Amino acid sequence: MRDDHSIGRHTGASVVALAALAALAVPLLATAQKSTADGIAEYRKMLEDGNPAELFEAKGELLWKTARGPKRTTLQQCDLGLGPGVVKGAWVQLPRWFPDTGRVQDLESRLLSCMETLQGFKAAEIAVTPFGKGEQVTLTALAAWISSESHGMKLALPQGHDEERRFYELGKRAFFFRGGPMDFSCATCHGEDGKRVRLQELPNLTKNPGDGIGFAAWPAYRVSSGQMWGMQQRLNDCFRQQRFPYPGFASDVTIALSVYMGVNAKGAESIAPAIKR
Repeated sequence: MRDDHSIGRHTGASVVALAALAALAVPLLATAQKSTADGIAEYRKMLEDGNPAELFEAKGELLWKTARGPKRTTLQQCDLGLGPGVVKGAWVQLPRWFPDTGRVQDLESRLLSCMETLQGFKAAEIAVTPFGKGEQVTLTALAAWISSESHGMKLALPQGHDEERRFYELGKRAFFFRGGPMDFSCATCHGEDGKRVRLQELPNLTKNPGDGIGFAAWPAYRVSSGQMWGMQQRLNDCFRQQRFPYPGFASDVTIALSVYMGVNAKGAESIAPAIKR
């Protein structure tokens, strides 16, 4: 039969041991969570060294300088907002208002206009061509190269024109619009801090998410699908996940969403074309 003092000593030792384990558990849990996030970041960093987007960049530059289409001309006089043929720095200032078309345009819709006016392609036909086929492949490669020419620059989407400001408000409304069978909106995934799906962090795009995150990372190469995606295809996939009907390629709503995200990310550094899971 044990005496009370013995019981007390054992009980006290157990309490101390449990307290010590509890004290260790919190930092260990935090370390495990941090290690997961750090591991994903390191994985992405390693992939960047051999980003297949470089192949699309090279193809895009060649396509920009090659005479093509019914008119057999190049795109070297295409005005992306900084003057005919000026590519460096153009990506980080798109979408923007273009007086010649009377529209706010993103990179892909602007390229459509140039391909039609300069080279003689039919923009409407390209717009309804599925991603990854025909001249959609051309658009993706061009977007990869043009965005790479602004790599490391800060996003600075203009808001001086009335239409640019209107598109920002339209994009904001579209971002928060809920509907479909799952009652989702863009904000469902990207409207708060600290959200994630499995191991995928979901940036808050209602404010500046930081350098190389969200809008500042696209176009990007998708490792999981082995494909290069422009922003139009990325938004298309978001609509799919919301169970919404697919938006029209280069439609006002997709451009407005880009304006909203791009303006919110003002000053963030572009890493496009990035690499994604």
